[in-house]
Amino acid sequence: MSLPASAPLLQTGTDWFKTRGWAPFPFQQQAWRAYLSGKSGLVNAPTGSGKTYSLILPILLEFLREHPDQPTKANNGLRAIWITPIRALTREIQGAAERAIEDLGMKWRVGVRSGDTKTAERTKQRSKPPEILITTPESLHLLLASKGYEQFFGDLRVLVSDEWHELLGTKRGVLVELALSRLRGLRGTAFRTWGISATIGNMEEALDVLIPPTLPGKRVIIRAGTVKETEMVTVLPDEIETFPWSGHLGIKLLEKVVPIIYASGSTLVFTNTRSQCEIWYQRLLDFDPELSGAIAMHHGSISRELRDWVEDALHEGTLKAVICTSSLDLGVDFRPVETIVQIGSPKGVARFLQRAGRSGHRPGAKSTIHFVPTNSLELLEASALRRCIERQVIESRIPYLRSFDVLVQYLVTLAVSGGFRRDVVLAEIRNTFCFASVTDEEFAWCLDFITTGGNSLGAYDEYHKVARDEEGMYRVESKRVAMMHRMSIGAIVSETTVMIKYMTGGYIGSIEEYFISSLKPGDTFWFAGRSLKFIKIKGTEALVKRSTSKKGKVPSWRGGRMQLSSQLSEFLRQAMEELKHEDYHDAELAKLAPLRDIQVRRSAVPASDELLIEYFQDREGFHLVVYPCEGRGIHEGLSSLVAYRIGQFAPLTFTIAMNDYGFELLCDQPIPIEEALGSGLFDATGLTHDLNAGINATEMAKRRFRDIAAIAGLIFKGYPGKQKKEKHLQSGSQLFFDVFTDYEPSNLLLQQAYDEIMTFQLQEARLRAALERINGQTILFMQPSKATPFSFSLIVDRLRERISSESLQDRVKRMRLALVRD
Repeated sequence: MSLPASAPLLQTGTDWFKTRGWAPFPFQQQAWRAYLSGKSGLVNAPTGSGKTYSLILPILLEFLREHPDQPTKANNGLRAIWITPIRALTREIQGAAERAIEDLGMKWRVGVRSGDTKTAERTKQRSKPPEILITTPESLHLLLASKGYEQFFGDLRVLVSDEWHELLGTKRGVLVELALSRLRGLRGTAFRTWGISATIGNMEEALDVLIPPTLPGKRVIIRAGTVKETEMVTVLPDEIETFPWSGHLGIKLLEKVVPIIYASGSTLVFTNTRSQCEIWYQRLLDFDPELSGAIAMHHGSISRELRDWVEDALHEGTLKAVICTSSLDLGVDFRPVETIVQIGSPKGVARFLQRAGRSGHRPGAKSTIHFVPTNSLELLEASALRRCIERQVIESRIPYLRSFDVLVQYLVTLAVSGGFRRDVVLAEIRNTFCFASVTDEEFAWCLDFITTGGNSLGAYDEYHKVARDEEGMYRVESKRVAMMHRMSIGAIVSETTVMIKYMTGGYIGSIEEYFISSLKPGDTFWFAGRSLKFIKIKGTEALVKRSTSKKGKVPSWRGGRMQLSSQLSEFLRQAMEELKHEDYHDAELAKLAPLRDIQVRRSAVPASDELLIEYFQDREGFHLVVYPCEGRGIHEGLSSLVAYRIGQFAPLTFTIAMNDYGFELLCDQPIPIEEALGSGLFDATGLTHDLNAGINATEMAKRRFRDIAAIAGLIFKGYPGKQKKEKHLQSGSQLFFDVFTDYEPSNLLLQQAYDEIMTFQLQEARLRAALERINGQTILFMQPSKATPFSFSLIVDRLRERISSESLQDRVKRMRLALVRD
């Protein structure tokens, strides 16, 4: 494309779009103007609307403005960093940038740096930086840990954080904040920050985290002003389960999913867990062997080579379907994909829309998503999701504050590269959202922690990582410490994994150590869609052979269950009210009529201004079931709180179960529930005290502290090929926890563990709001003669923890037979 030197920049961008047969959207042109005028900001637009070109193009146009007579100038140094949350995004971004660069006649190079980048390529990038570097938060911090990084970033003009809504509310987002603080310190006003984000409920706060208002320069939010059209189709069962249990219905609907796959050119089938992904892939092949070779699987534990093959096949349109997890959630452009299938509730509107947007991934195209419930009650969530989409209700993301584990890691990162000065770094981090409130005393504690190990670890030389020289510079002098730190950089803490390899060679993927440790030689398990026979463990490798067995274990991966968002839970309660009044305004609620009728006959269905409590006795004991409909995470705190407060009336021991709809307290003795209800059972007064007394706060904090200790560098997971065992890591973190508890209770990392439990696990603020709402509700206290449809799934979830899947199915059948008799 020939460019006259006098061509206005914006017209140049518009002309390039025309050569591609496109027309720029107003939001793209707004972003071009804002960027070229020196502003920083956040671009908010639906999936598939061209967000990438809203910032790639002005980055290129800025260079053409600065070099009107040398548009083909090469080797210009690193001009732009493009942060992606997942590696799968890099292909689309790289392709988009290279198309524009080639058409504009420029000689820029686009590099990719991630955990998959080969050492030789990294070395080449260091000596001869590409103009655009696509990387991850972790790889960016590895660059900051390199000698002479100041020169490497010497020509940098902008950092773009793609899919910022996915990083916000994670410690990876904190890594981005800290890296930005250093880059701003290096480049001053010549440096800008931009984010790209889908819609979230706290867009202004998202801007504040990325570009704090205390920084100089103008900030803007540029909104597309268009709403992506999304068609939601719920796959309804022929017959409703009147006594539903989690996970069972999904597979029964498999025969309805197969025609959806055949009716589309290409389909993504999203599951919420890797185990579910493995199960659905295998069951689809069992149901229809003709799908062999036409479907594939994609999740984070499968090898990079296999994932690349799947992604290439999706781009080329050679696959009918891919069964996947969140590994394909974000902005990947697979244009042949026509249809999305979501197995089970996504627990959030934003996640659902994000996945829906994988189909129709182009401006103006409609996205179609089929929702497959995994139990009858998820039809309520389907109805709630539909309402949220219609009213454009999207969740907020809670940003992390005062994450001292990430801060001490960052300080060592700077000390590894070339050192840092206290006052300079303190001023920089106070300009971040996360660390704006850090006091001089707290920062002094962080410095003491990395130099001497603090009050508790001062006697151990391995925690004297950083030294302060005579010039006041903090540096790491030990090459061993530097090497160990570089291998530990990051804020993603996962379970210890074992590589799965064939006896004859060939890497298949990785799996968590605790699952492999449950296998005996000769056992068969399914992984990456293959039946494998476990042979033996060799170092950190699980050696396997191909198996012809049709039976075997399906791996399970640890990790928290997805939380039902507060927005979706609110609409879930509204859907419950419509069910109560037989207001079947959509197909999902109409399908639930038989379940609703049994529930009303035995107990009640609550309206949105009512709280249903059921109390009944059977052979197991006395069941107290409460239905706040606030999500599993909130019910975890509420159940412990209620158990503690009831325990003040009588010395009772409870077994607790919870799901997204309610929680169950099971006791072998009568529960004084009516007495407790008359004494402020749900009072928000004294919440913090009673929560700490009712939960095993110490045990929960220990589990949380393990991740904090790993991020802060207290625990080293081992060298490649010589990883430490899970039990050693766990015992090591517990030892630190106990030492700090006994000898340094003011330790900031210890305090952080308790704070994170309240903020993110128990969600104290949301829990308090739930209690205030409950106090304004009418209590429906029902005493059914036996279990109700609503309580049945809770009872089964509790049994699932101690009964194998085979015997559980038999047990559930017997229970249902006993319950269907009124």
